[in-house]
Amino acid sequence: MSRLKSDISRRDFMNGVALSVAAGALSPAAMMAAARSPAPYPPGLAGLRGAHAGAFETAHALAWEGKSWARPAAQTDGLYDLVIVGAGLSGLAAAHLFRARAGRPVKILILDNHDDFGGHAKRNEFSVDGKTLIGYGGSQSIDGPAGYSPGAKEILASLGVDLAKFHDYFDQDFYERRHLRAGLYLDAKAHGAASLTDIPFAYWTDIPDRKTIKSAIKAAALAAETKTALKKLVLGDDDFLEMKTAAEKSDYLRSISYETFLREDAGAPDELLRLLRPVPHGIWGVGWDALSALEGARWGMPGTQGLGLGDSLHNDHESDEPYIFHFPDGNATLARLLVRKLIPEAMPGSTMEDVVTARADYSKLDLAGSGVRLRLGATAVDLKHSPTGKSVDVVYIRDGETHRVRGRHAIMAGYMAMAPYICAELPEAQREAIRFFTKIPLVYANVALRNWRAFDKAGFHRIYSPSSFFEQMSLDFPVSIGEYKFAASPDDPILLHLQHVPVEPGAGLNEKDQHRAGRRKLYALSYDDFESAIIDQLSGALGPFGFDPERDIAAITVNRWPHGYAYEYNELFDGPDWSPKSGPHLDARKPVGRISIANSDASAYAYVNGAFDAAIRAVEEQIAIAD
Repeated sequence: MSRLKSDISRRDFMNGVALSVAAGALSPAAMMAAARSPAPYPPGLAGLRGAHAGAFETAHALAWEGKSWARPAAQTDGLYDLVIVGAGLSGLAAAHLFRARAGRPVKILILDNHDDFGGHAKRNEFSVDGKTLIGYGGSQSIDGPAGYSPGAKEILASLGVDLAKFHDYFDQDFYERRHLRAGLYLDAKAHGAASLTDIPFAYWTDIPDRKTIKSAIKAAALAAETKTALKKLVLGDDDFLEMKTAAEKSDYLRSISYETFLREDAGAPDELLRLLRPVPHGIWGVGWDALSALEGARWGMPGTQGLGLGDSLHNDHESDEPYIFHFPDGNATLARLLVRKLIPEAMPGSTMEDVVTARADYSKLDLAGSGVRLRLGATAVDLKHSPTGKSVDVVYIRDGETHRVRGRHAIMAGYMAMAPYICAELPEAQREAIRFFTKIPLVYANVALRNWRAFDKAGFHRIYSPSSFFEQMSLDFPVSIGEYKFAASPDDPILLHLQHVPVEPGAGLNEKDQHRAGRRKLYALSYDDFESAIIDQLSGALGPFGFDPERDIAAITVNRWPHGYAYEYNELFDGPDWSPKSGPHLDARKPVGRISIANSDASAYAYVNGAFDAAIRAVEEQIAIAD
């Protein structure tokens, strides 16, 4: 083990990451108790985070082993007006809306299995050479807010989020002014030689000119056959289809994967397929082997520009707004603003600017007598109506002990797939609808760098690495809000964000089965596996530009999400008619008496507005029930 790995591992052990390594040696109760003693500050914990040790063991015992717990005869607290399972954006928003809609003082209890609130809207904090760095460990940005529902827009407004200010806070031209762009890294292990070049095709918003494309293809560590094919597909405008009309082409492209189109219609070699396959991982959680060729055309992928598809390329997910509505910790700020509304004493300050650097007081989240209580480290294992049907009993496990609370209403705002395991009253048809869905596994790693000189020297601020463990790495968004200032100089500490989406291509699996296979892969990986991959990848790509991992890496936080983002309908497997407005999620989320189901899963839409809209619907369902 290198000195760097030894140092990082020792530091993370002291911060609590050793719990993940020793998961098999401790009971869930012991792990959760150790995780909270002596009351660490969750955003500041490094090592293996996301779905951390202590957060998932009870749920796995319930779902995988069929474990059950006796219902306590005594009630833990007094009667609540609402009990919410899940303190992510949907659960917190539901508490906020229910209190506003109730028209009277109410008592609300929010339970969450993690040691922090926010769900996938996770906050990571680092201190590097006297500077505080704040990053996102999950939900990244407020995407396309102009298209939000009136209710979702109202939630943002009620939290004091002024979207217009991001045009000043987000320096959209920062990297362009420094002549930094998107790069393509091909590692020596996969390609025989390593290369770091410009990306020779459209990649997100970066569209290289023809000269850059030709130069990048020439310098890339690709086989001659692959270079020839890529040049033809990117620079040409061939129509590879024999269909006469755009409608016929659209129907055909919707029925095959983009990889099938490349292989069978465009004659692309296998190396080119592997080069392009991971491009959509960050949006879809799967590669072009499991997404339609029509979706590839919507993305402007190589070989589709000459197909003449016209209006067939309409995409409901596209937005004309710039992608700038980003807090330094991503949408964790929205969670923090919701907590400030619900429990003001736990989150000091009063504006969207000062919340960025505010330090949450976790000791104030669950105080007796508070109108809203947020109880962390509590995993719900049973939701059932009381004998009178006028309330709901919720049984949860905390520190290995079983508790029962009662609420006049309950909202299940956690992982929807757990609903059949904890709510026996769900009808079988609804259970079957829920079983249709599965979460998208992913890893968001944040690496605190002491400087970003190597990136500046290389000329890239983000790097696509299709043959490496992390398919994408990028320097932090250039956002300065309130007292928090972005790393304007290459000599300043900065966060580097890396993304890994585990998939199983080439095995004939559909998207959902690839997610299930990827989840199994994630559970088998340790923190050391992630750390080694980070060091190897950064050294290979940026070592020639002066990057020294032992000197330049200050800390690493790996946000591992085996059950990550919500599943969205995939036209290649699910058909073109299903959308957030139509599909089996409508049956999956039906209320059962005084129990409603929220979370972005229930919206079949993995974005902030999906979570908010689910909360709005669930609250409306429960408010309509007379107490």
